[in-house]
Amino acid sequence: QVQLVESGGGLVQAGGSLRLSCAASGSILSIDTIGWYRQAPGKQRELVATITSGGSTNYADSVKGRFTISRENAKNTGYLQMNTLKPEDTAVYYCKAQIKVSVLHLWTDYWGQGTQVTVSS
Repeated sequence: QVQLVESGGGLVQAGGSLRLSCAASGSILSIDTIGWYRQAPGKQRELVATITSGGSTNYADSVKGRFTISRENAKNTGYLQMNTLKPEDTAVYYCKAQIKVSVLHLWTDYWGQGTQVTVSS
C-alpha cells in the first residue's frame, strides 16, 4: 500500500515563505513525475508545478519565479518551496506522484490528502 503525506502548510503573511513536503511510503519500486496542485474554495484544482525523475521542471505562470519544486529520490520525497506568497496563493495544496510498485504493475497516480496554505494580506 502506497501513501503520500503532505506537510508544511500553515498560515503566513503576504510576502512570506513556506516549504511543503510530500513523502511517499510503502512498497515503491520507482517514482516518476511528482506534481503539486492546489484548489482554492469554489475553484477547480489546478497544476502548480511538476518535476520528472530526471529533474525537468514545469511551473504554472502564476508561480514562476516564486515557487521552486524539487525532489530527494533517496527519501521518496518531493518539495515545494514557496516564496513571496500572495493572498491568491491561498488553497489546499495536494501532491501527486506517478509510482510503480513492482515490475508487474503499471505506473499509477497517487494523491496525498492535502495541506492548507493560507496567506493573509
